[in-house]
Amino acid sequence: MSSSAEAGRRPAAAFFDLDKTIIAKSSTLAYGPSFYRNGLISRGDAVRGAVAQLLFSRHGASHDRMEQIREQVSQLCRGWPADRVREIVARHLDELIVPYVYDEARALLDAHRAAGEDVIIVSTSGHEMVGPIGALLGAALVIATQMEIAEGYYTGQIDFYAYGPAKADRVRELAAERGYRLADCSAYSDSITDLPMLEAVGHPHAVNPDRALRRLAQHRGWPVHVFSALPSARPAARP
Repeated sequence: MSSSAEAGRRPAAAFFDLDKTIIAKSSTLAYGPSFYRNGLISRGDAVRGAVAQLLFSRHGASHDRMEQIREQVSQLCRGWPADRVREIVARHLDELIVPYVYDEARALLDAHRAAGEDVIIVSTSGHEMVGPIGALLGAALVIATQMEIAEGYYTGQIDFYAYGPAKADRVRELAAERGYRLADCSAYSDSITDLPMLEAVGHPHAVNPDRALRRLAQHRGWPVHVFSALPSARPAARP
């Protein structure tokens, strides 16, 4: 039976960025090879995406780089059938995403759920990619970029860009809708571009932070986490 204190406790949530916080790569760029094999992008686009993925994995993405990726993705996806994209994402999830989920992140997600908190993924990547990842990881819901779709095809326009202050605004809206007290909530991110979201909650955390966020987190006394363990890095079991 729940105690009176537990019964009266307001709900709380843990908000997680996705790329380099939960997974060790860019979820958007991860699907480049699959989109190429399915005829959605050219070989040159696939090569440029692979280079961008390498740079992102090593150095993260600055504001200017994020804006560049947003423009490139908007132009590339114009005319793509939305159902085809969803099918490709679902079919390659186990191959392209699961092996890159940090063990430490998975443990944190489990810990927040065990504490009775909602886990919410907040990502600049498209909802078509983030939604299935969130379902796989047991997230209560996701906040992600919404591309405009008309008659089943992407128009190249963006209905909602989940980036910077827009992430924090949606977090506040969600807290009002679901009754979260933000002072009791947590947020995790690797990037200084997520500072508005981190400042919106009572318990901000820096995960694999870029240089600017690491410096700020140390100055403010925020916890700094280094995630590195990946399922694919484990040695194969001997028969």
